[in-house]
Amino acid sequence: MANAPRSLQAFYGGTFDPIHYGHLKPVEALAQVVGLSQVTILPNNVPPHRPQPQASSEQRKTMVELAIAGNPLFRIDCRELERQTPSWTVDTFEALRREAGPQQPLAFIIGLDSLLSLPTWQRYTRLIELCHLLVSRRPGYPVTMREAQHQTWLEAHLTTDVAALRQLPAGKIFLADTPQYDISATDIRERLAQHQPCDDLLPGPVLQYILSQKLYR
Repeated sequence: MANAPRSLQAFYGGTFDPIHYGHLKPVEALAQVVGLSQVTILPNNVPPHRPQPQASSEQRKTMVELAIAGNPLFRIDCRELERQTPSWTVDTFEALRREAGPQQPLAFIIGLDSLLSLPTWQRYTRLIELCHLLVSRRPGYPVTMREAQHQTWLEAHLTTDVAALRQLPAGKIFLADTPQYDISATDIRERLAQHQPCDDLLPGPVLQYILSQKLYR
């Protein structure tokens, strides 16, 4: 008899400097595709692959809280913000797995660019043992790793079966065609520095907080 489906606990990490619609709307669309009732946002403190954020941990936490207020899909987990060492995703998921137990399905939401660079991540083969990967991508966009061995690894884990994400605790990679928004935090910071409008790029309460704190000037 097959395992009864369980709820799927999904997590979404990033620097969120600042959080914007390019973060939120693709995840909302992915949640519809996969049938997620909740997504936990994991802001990181010391990103290992990029420069330090301009906004402080506390400011970025506040911006995430403002962005998701009133949206029952999202909640925030601040464990990575409280860590002073680099935020390795695999370390976070080892802790999440210990908390959830061996059978609870866990998933990490990433973009296609992150999937294609996954072999550069710390202990990436261990990560797929701890969780599924839910990948937000442009419809029809090619999914090709640089090296054949990594492509073979990818194809061994790919699934188109949403039910498998709940029947298994980890180990699958699911590609979700979601709308992509041509918005970047870098562009927002540059626009703010030049006093250009950003009203259509991020939630109003986040923009008001940025202006009140004189961030990115």
